[in-house]
Amino acid sequence: MNSDYQELSRYLQRLEKELRLLGWWSDTAPAADAFASTAPFCHDRMAFDQWLQWVFLPKLQEIIHTNTPLPRDCAIAPMAEVAWRQESPDTVATLIQLLTAIDSCISSP
Repeated sequence: MNSDYQELSRYLQRLEKELRLLGWWSDTAPAADAFASTAPFCHDRMAFDQWLQWVFLPKLQEIIHTNTPLPRDCAIAPMAEVAWRQESPDTVATLIQLLTAIDSCISSP
């Protein structure tokens, strides 16, 4: 595994850990129709933290495990800021920092 993928993998592990610490991790997947959403981040059918757990993390983990090229750009942190605007800044600060780091890791040349 190349060093970029190793760094990204560490960020993904930290993201999962933080979601678990906040109690935003679920053992039960959203209903199947939630995954059929065509809206960005499936925002019409699942919460952003659900999307991170059930769509974002698995897709990036698959890319890492199959050594597939990363997407050219990633801008998840701005969506997190919008999705979690009602949350206490202290609650989501670490998550947003991690997502910003993931964005930079993926989008760096």
